Amino acid sequence: MADEREGGTGGADAGDGPVAGTNGADGASGASGVNGTDRAGSGGRGDLLGGGGTRGGGAPAAGPAANSGAVCGPQSGVGLQADAIGFLDALVIGLNSTSPAYSLAAVLGPIVALAGVYAPGVMLASFVPMLLIAAAFYYLNKVDQDCGTTFSWVTRAMGPWAGWLGGWAITMTGVLVIGSLADVAVHFGLLAAGLDGWATNDVIRQSLAVAVILAMTAVCVIGTELSAHLQDILILAQVFFLLTFAVVALYRVYAGTSTLDAIEPSVGWLNPFGAGGAALTGGLLLGVFIYWGWESAVNLTEEVENSATAPGKAGIWSTVVLLVTYLSVGFAVVAYAGTAFLAENANQEEAVFAVLAHEVMGGWDWVVLLAVCTSALASTQTTIIPASRTALSMARRHALPPTLAHIHPRFRTPDVSTWWVAGIAIGWYLVVNQISENALLDSLTALSLLIAFYYALTGLACAVYYRRHLLESLHNFLLIGLGPVLGAGLLTWLLVESVGDMADPANSAGGISWFGLGPPLVIGIAIAVAGVLVMSYWRLRDGTFWQERRTVADPGLVHGGKS
Repeated sequence: MADEREGGTGGADAGDGPVAGTNGADGASGASGVNGTDRAGSGGRGDLLGGGGTRGGGAPAAGPAANSGAVCGPQSGVGLQADAIGFLDALVIGLNSTSPAYSLAAVLGPIVALAGVYAPGVMLASFVPMLLIAAAFYYLNKVDQDCGTTFSWVTRAMGPWAGWLGGWAITMTGVLVIGSLADVAVHFGLLAAGLDGWATNDVIRQSLAVAVILAMTAVCVIGTELSAHLQDILILAQVFFLLTFAVVALYRVYAGTSTLDAIEPSVGWLNPFGAGGAALTGGLLLGVFIYWGWESAVNLTEEVENSATAPGKAGIWSTVVLLVTYLSVGFAVVAYAGTAFLAENANQEEAVFAVLAHEVMGGWDWVVLLAVCTSALASTQTTIIPASRTALSMARRHALPPTLAHIHPRFRTPDVSTWWVAGIAIGWYLVVNQISENALLDSLTALSLLIAFYYALTGLACAVYYRRHLLESLHNFLLIGLGPVLGAGLLTWLLVESVGDMADPANSAGGISWFGLGPPLVIGIAIAVAGVLVMSYWRLRDGTFWQERRTVADPGLVHGGKS
């Protein structure tokens, strides 16, 4: 079984080459699945873009690690801590990674500006592609429990080049957004404490944001269990604050005490087509990404109990809980404030919540401010997880320098990759902020391109990896084949629409042009080009990873039981 879990001993397609990392595989493939790994030697930090390689410069060792579900880091002799957390912990981490309160605060106004009272319907429609992709994560994780998720799965299904780019996209989303999340956490925390002057002071706010990133990174390194306990506290606080806000807002609507142009809620608001096709398209471009982040639960697969099923289920349930949360708060906000107020303040993004908090809660407005603060704080920590675990997975298969695969011998977490992600994120945050606040906002807009790319890639990989089993039953065809492909198609369409939208400089945060294009698209292109350059360089430096061949899902794992 240890070899089966390596990526599918069901055999590769004719012409695909041997199954990487399994019995009969090319000994130099360096593939590392759940229960097997190559223990490559690590070099110094200079190896990040240059040196290092395998131990002694030779081919990596192909012997499997102990059958523990964890993979060892280079020369460490230890792996990620198996069974460190349970299903509920993974669910909480998946929820917190999306930063529900902050996500709502950032996009609710713009969605209402497009769709009016049908904003809840747009959020409902945005849920569909996310659910389909979450199903792909579930089924792929069942046959390959690898903390690299998209990177590992796409590599096995579609080859190393596509897999590498998928992994790059995931790591770069973390780099782009971590600093912004910490900034929001600090900003709203200071507002909740009544320190408005500090919140508007760039030096104080940015210094505190860096301190928050370092603190959250330390928590991630110290241990997954500590991370989970902190997340439990933060999600409870966040949900309590959001529900309190929603209940009070709806009560005041029905009591007729709203201070704004209140509208009585209607089930008809759930119709995503109510505002027309153009509004739905624009709303989906915004709405689909408020669900992004739930896959952090799956990135912890090697550290979760019942790793074959629990992380995938946590990812799916995360999207469902998010849907309920978003619809509840969405109904409350639209009903209390009315569409005119939200549309007029759409460009204020998260500041809308600060205003509404005072309107709805009066002197208790700090409750909502604290909700956004805890939301961004929790997401700062959990967003580090996918980037660091993906870097770990890539490094242990020699897709990145092996030094990034180091596991802390005491805490059994990927300490080197975690600190590297945090360091690069801090550098990005500080440098971009020096350019302008608009540049930081534009970099966040560019996130949509990366997210749509790797989600769509994962949906397609699911159907490709299971291709020999899709016609075995209606269940397989619909849930493993058609569903993920439809999700991938929807996200590809949104990706194309986003590119067209971002190409217009008028749609950027500052309305300026970079090389004749909108800054978000330029940033997205620059990240893609940088990825291709790094990939090509590392391919020349260490070609081990590129010896892997496409595989198919192992029939033994596919038929091992359905959940």
